[in-house]
Amino acid sequence: MANSRRKMYFRMVTSSLIRRASRLIIAVLAIAIGATILSGLVTIYYDIPEQLGREFRSYGANLIVLPKGDAKITREILAELENIIGREKIVGIAPYRYQTVKINEQPYIIAGTDLPEAEKNSPFWYIEGTWANSDEPDHVMIGHEIAETLNLKLGDSFVVQGVKYGERAEASRQDYSAKENLQRDKASQNFNKKLFVKGIITTGGAEEGFIFADSNMLDELVGDIFRADVVECSVIADAQELENLSRVIEAKLSNLLPRAVRRLTQSQDIVLGKLQALVLLVTLIVLIITMISVYTTMMAMVAERRREIALKKALGAENNLIMGELLGEGVLLGFLGGAAGVFLGFEFAQRVSLNVFGRAIHFQVALIPITIAVFILITVLASILPVRKVMDIHPAIVLKGE
Repeated sequence: MANSRRKMYFRMVTSSLIRRASRLIIAVLAIAIGATILSGLVTIYYDIPEQLGREFRSYGANLIVLPKGDAKITREILAELENIIGREKIVGIAPYRYQTVKINEQPYIIAGTDLPEAEKNSPFWYIEGTWANSDEPDHVMIGHEIAETLNLKLGDSFVVQGVKYGERAEASRQDYSAKENLQRDKASQNFNKKLFVKGIITTGGAEEGFIFADSNMLDELVGDIFRADVVECSVIADAQELENLSRVIEAKLSNLLPRAVRRLTQSQDIVLGKLQALVLLVTLIVLIITMISVYTTMMAMVAERRREIALKKALGAENNLIMGELLGEGVLLGFLGGAAGVFLGFEFAQRVSLNVFGRAIHFQVALIPITIAVFILITVLASILPVRKVMDIHPAIVLKGE
């Protein structure tokens, strides 16, 4: 019995809407547009932190890791650091080893690093030429100041001179007299290396006074194992997450001193907060407009069905039954519009993300039931006042045509 009543109720609701197909289409479109914008903005809202975080990474590293005291950062420590941060959160992680060399008897600093990772950290650097890489270890990048001082251009070569630690250490282990050992040291610890200019760096900062080379080449040049002086990390995280990450790193690797670049992370959080507030404001406005649209549509539907409602009342239908039928129509409209809006909203968010950030986003499956439920609720709330007008319809007066 109950099952047949439900079937009859559903048939009455659907047939009523089908008979008013034009109003049905208008109402569903209004709800679908609202649902499209809502689901799209919510998708963007939750995707903004990651997308904006990646955009801010183009302004440089946001986490600097230094060794404590006179210690250096080895490759083993660097691997542990990567594991703690998590590869999925790392945009770039570039260790730097600084070594003083001489060019034409003048001191300069050469920075050995993982060049591909340094490029990820510093895409804002203006490079005349191209980035150097480990495939051509003799090709380096020089700062604009050095290029001007030494009158170097792309493709030019220059010779660096320095001390080779490995040979000096090996010499000290030989069984020579102090004088002979000193003479061997002087003869063996100097190196001369011919390097080629692959790129010239212009940043307006301290980088213009450095030579950037592959870290493996520099290690081999000085005859020593890898020992970094600093590690620059570009991590997808807000200010609070970076602070927490710094504490974890310091707790697990006690010989390291992590420091967040506060100015960069605070700027990111300020921009992110304003964007999210703007998204929430637009979402609220869309919900209000959708409610007004549904309200006016339902008012028009009730007004044009006054004679039908009066006839049902005259035949014995109670107010609750008629109101339930109208609310059922509202629920069905909310379901149809919400379901259509979910998928259109994802397409809307995808287009915004591709055009603004140049990156695709992932579909949030949880948005399907949430968006549908929200717009069913909105439709029901917007329908309450129009539906209550049913109680003011008097069969005798309406059927008389008064």
